[in-house]
Amino acid sequence: MGHGPCDKCEELLHGYLDRELSEVEHAEAEAHLDTCDYCRRRYRFESQLRKYIRLSAEERMPPGLLDKLAQLRTDPGQGGQASA
Repeated sequence: MGHGPCDKCEELLHGYLDRELSEVEHAEAEAHLDTCDYCRRRYRFESQLRKYIRLSAEERMPPGLLDKLAQLRTDPGQGGQASA
């Protein structure tokens, strides 16, 4: 495996998507994405995948389920087991 610009972008991609990079790393990743078609496509794919996952996770729980889960978590008498 080489240590070229695509390897560096691979290291920075998730931090870039999560907005966790330093200003220098962010500028480096953006400059690379501006010039590398492969990494730009990877970025678009990862970005779209995250959006899909975020939308999928927004599905609501059935009414009462969240309360029941909270009760199970805080009620030591349940021993982590739901009652019938």
